[in-house]
Amino acid sequence: MKRFILLGFTHAVALAIGFGAGVFFLPILTAEDAPDAAVLEQAAKTAQYSATLTRDLRGSDSLHWGEGTISVSGVSISHQGELAPGPDYKVYLAREFVEDEAGFQALKADAALIGDVKSFDGFLLDVPEGLNVDEYTTVVVWCETFGEFITAGRYR
Repeated sequence: MKRFILLGFTHAVALAIGFGAGVFFLPILTAEDAPDAAVLEQAAKTAQYSATLTRDLRGSDSLHWGEGTISVSGVSISHQGELAPGPDYKVYLAREFVEDEAGFQALKADAALIGDVKSFDGFLLDVPEGLNVDEYTTVVVWCETFGEFITAGRYR
């Protein structure tokens, strides 16, 4: 009987480790290639605003972080830098600067969804037609699946 309990426990632990590794590595394995550096640089040059992403925000930690530069124009939002890999990242524009989950959840209903992040070493997203970036102040990267704050940068 003890042997079956031990086997059940060890198999459950192995399953949990495998699941955790899958959650971590699957986004890395399925990530798209980042846009070409020249394309990101051109988007940054034509942007009206920019913000710096840092790892030292209250809601960021060793698994949820971003660094680099976000550039915002009326037609696109580009990122030159790195994001911690993870599933289901979304970019939002917010009217107030936030730096953790609670802060973003409090204003998420009024935030504007820009699009999905498909690469972790730079991205370029189109701003939805009719959205005025001047009405917002902050870019937020959010993990939709797990409700996790990744990073944010105030651009104005």
